[in-house]
Amino acid sequence: MSHAELVARHRAVMPSWVALYYDAPIALVSGEGRRVTDAEGTTYLDFFGGILTTMTAHGVPEVVAAVREQAGRILHTSTLYLIEPAVALAEQIAALAPMPDAKVFFTTSGTEANEAALLLACTARRSNQVLALRNSYHGRSFAAMAVTGNRGWSASSLSPVSVSYVHNGYRYRSPFGHLPDDEFIAACADDLRDVIETTTAGDVACMIAEPIQGVGGFTVPPDGLFGAMKAVLDAYGILFVSDEVQTGWGRTGTHFWGIEAHGVTPDVMTFAKGIGNGLSIGGVVARAELMDGLTANSISTFGGNPLSTAGALANLRYLLDQDLQANAAKVGDHLLGRLRELRGDGSAAGAVGDVRGKGLMIGVELVEPGGKTPDAAAAGRVLESCRRRGLLVGKGGLYGNVLRIAPPLSLTLEEADEGAAILAQALAELEDRGTA
Repeated sequence: MSHAELVARHRAVMPSWVALYYDAPIALVSGEGRRVTDAEGTTYLDFFGGILTTMTAHGVPEVVAAVREQAGRILHTSTLYLIEPAVALAEQIAALAPMPDAKVFFTTSGTEANEAALLLACTARRSNQVLALRNSYHGRSFAAMAVTGNRGWSASSLSPVSVSYVHNGYRYRSPFGHLPDDEFIAACADDLRDVIETTTAGDVACMIAEPIQGVGGFTVPPDGLFGAMKAVLDAYGILFVSDEVQTGWGRTGTHFWGIEAHGVTPDVMTFAKGIGNGLSIGGVVARAELMDGLTANSISTFGGNPLSTAGALANLRYLLDQDLQANAAKVGDHLLGRLRELRGDGSAAGAVGDVRGKGLMIGVELVEPGGKTPDAAAAGRVLESCRRRGLLVGKGGLYGNVLRIAPPLSLTLEEADEGAAILAQALAELEDRGTA
């Protein structure tokens, strides 16, 4: 079936608010390594990994074998029964967690994981007051949307929690962005304290934060920002939830968990996406005291099912055995350097406002020449141009003007150079059209 035929069928039965990339949407039907092939036979270098989900690579033999073996045994039981691969995976994650007495609860997605984290924190503190970051994204469910500080992704103002938004460390567009790192961090911590004192009743349950904002455009705060914020939270007894759905598993290169760059041990941590390498799995890690704090019975029909946990366990073991965190650091630094050259190579200089990132999590923010006015149309054109040239990248940011680059962590230096060259060509095309 052609892409045109499939998109017609899709639009007839799927909601209009389910976003599709590209003027002519494509279906990806196979993948190997860092490359994917669409339904019409075109192959692409994958620099987005299904929204940071294909963490190790496409078609990893060890993961494929684990899934096939488990599928041949049993697919589903529910948490009413013991699930050996789930226990083994929880043991592995607890050993890697920053808190020493960690317990793990599995969900089917990052959205559901963040819902569970909010439940743990609000129950422990007997409060429905929550602090969240401006420009944040935490999922598409009712409470997760409530703590999403990006109006483009929050469909309702109704909420089961009372939310106050604090500064997010987005230096490029921050009123504090001109300050040196130490003064910038102090200003954000002061803002947090002021928000607590002026917009809450005091007994706040938690603050939830992404160490690097994902949908918000891969905004990278200075190391130490959340350490300063955690000191403020501790003074008020407020719990800290680190949303590691996009920053976990070594993607940032420098640390296994994104929050570790800030010298912080969170009370609760959420994860999803990359751990399953495409399988539907998420989860919550918390101090035992918090995790065991719920008094009502609970189960998960699909969370931590045998198939997803068997595949995720094989994927995590592959990640650790191959030391893909170190590869993310090395190749990510190389790719970031290549992309930062685009800010000063002539044609692209006017369109590229900022290049930022850590490891293999890089954002390229496009603006109108001569200032910082967001240029979402340019980002859309570059997205299309990259696809035509054989490269898949993502797009996001508060204004939809940031290219999101997050390939599998096994990316090679040669593939990094290949992708950077394509992106440079796509940006140069803006000049040819008179838009840069």
